[in-house]
Amino acid sequence: MIAPVAVFGIGNRSRGDDALGPLLLDRMRDWLEARGVADGFELFEEYQLQLENALDLEGRELALFIDARRDSGSPVTLEAVSALEPASAGSSHVLVPGAVLCVYRRVTGRASPPAFALGVRAESFDLGEGPSAVARAAIEKAWELLESLAGDPRTESWQARVSTFR
Repeated sequence: MIAPVAVFGIGNRSRGDDALGPLLLDRMRDWLEARGVADGFELFEEYQLQLENALDLEGRELALFIDARRDSGSPVTLEAVSALEPASAGSSHVLVPGAVLCVYRRVTGRASPPAFALGVRAESFDLGEGPSAVARAAIEKAWELLESLAGDPRTESWQARVSTFR
């Protein structure tokens, strides 16, 4: 059985604040298992999004992409993601979430599941460093939001949360 919700934690654990996506994924995994709802979610840890990640959306009702964001004006952001042509989204080897949705549509001929991006403020991506003080503070705010999203995995609930970030 395919879990209805796909969650992508994007980043490199060895590059300072870039580890925020995977760190939140770890915390989410433990939270889901403790509540007995892990079967409703499939978690993917990725250094960067690739064309192949489009196939991970097959059969999903929702998708969430979690990533560190440099130069964010807010500790946490949440936005709906729309399909974006890969040519305008970067190279075919590194994709933004919208490009993954576009690839899904091209490959399957169907609309992608509703998707959202959770961004976490970051400032330092140095190799071998741990998360910065800014990132450690932001990850706590991000966890509060992620816990809320995971507790109510419905498109309309997530969309309502997006409107609070505008």
